[in-house]
Amino acid sequence: MPEQPNIKRTEIRDLGEFGLIDRLTAAFPLQNESSVKGVGDDAAVIDNGGFMTVVSTDMLVEGIHFDLMYTPLKHLGYKSVVVNVSDIYAMNATPRQVTVSIAISNRFSVEALEELYDGIRAACTHYGVDLVGGDTTSSLKGLIISVTAVGQGEKEKLAYRSGARPGDLICLTGDVGAAYLGLQILEREKQLYLSNPGIQPDLENQQYLVSRQLKPEARKDVIEMFAQNKLVPTSMIDVSDGVSSELFHICKQSGVGAFLEESGVPIHPEAQMMALKFGLDPITCALSGGEDYELLFTIDPSDVEKIKYLPDIYIAGEITPAADGIKLHTKGGNIHDLKAQGWQHFEEENLN
Repeated sequence: MPEQPNIKRTEIRDLGEFGLIDRLTAAFPLQNESSVKGVGDDAAVIDNGGFMTVVSTDMLVEGIHFDLMYTPLKHLGYKSVVVNVSDIYAMNATPRQVTVSIAISNRFSVEALEELYDGIRAACTHYGVDLVGGDTTSSLKGLIISVTAVGQGEKEKLAYRSGARPGDLICLTGDVGAAYLGLQILEREKQLYLSNPGIQPDLENQQYLVSRQLKPEARKDVIEMFAQNKLVPTSMIDVSDGVSSELFHICKQSGVGAFLEESGVPIHPEAQMMALKFGLDPITCALSGGEDYELLFTIDPSDVEKIKYLPDIYIAGEITPAADGIKLHTKGGNIHDLKAQGWQHFEEENLN
């Protein structure tokens, strides 16, 4: 997209690497006692006391994970933090610190990067995490963002992918499939714009679906509900690559099978309608879409009373012995083998 006229543009070379870092990170006050030293030294210093330290890293690459034709830089900054703190919540832990590293081409101005960091700061404030370091370097093409999140968890309360046992109940938070359908709307409008740059985008008043793609939220509230209700999931994973793929991860790591009820998979009504408009099967979008950043977890059946009345949590199936396989029970009463058709990070041609 062409730059708007009369907007001040500061070249990164005018500030240099350390001047740029100082400018981008000046407005990030430390919020956690465990953050002893943040940006400005050779390394961050974190005192986690008696807690287990939980660390997760994700990389977002322009053209692979995001498209700047329809992704505002502020939203991208926010989302880059969300996708990482979501992994910490998926361990039933609390994120405390993040580091952010970026590789940038010369098409980005200082003002553009300040917009990106405005989003990063908004996410840090919302989730109560501290920006404590990172790196900046040049890129020959496009933008690359790498975020590492550091969290704290109590040893006996951490939830791994490997803890599910036959008889455990499969649960899902929120709703799934909306982010994928929001992406379909954005991609459709991009193609229309490329064929006719004078056309006005029509998002069909689908703010919910589009926001699920551009500005998702991690389920901090669910982890807080677990603590309040003294509930520890037997296994847990966040839904970044699609429900079916995430369930396969849990089953593989736990050495179990699963019986998933189609009727138990939560789908937002707007997602249902938009899927049908695109000629897509809503349950396929829900199971394979990805980027919902909801939580898929299992609980011991004795804990069912603890979640029965909790908001935004749905019982979607049961863990079975490995020999039973991973099955989907459809609303029509049929039972099929569930397929993991979520996001593939490497296409076949990239592995040759």
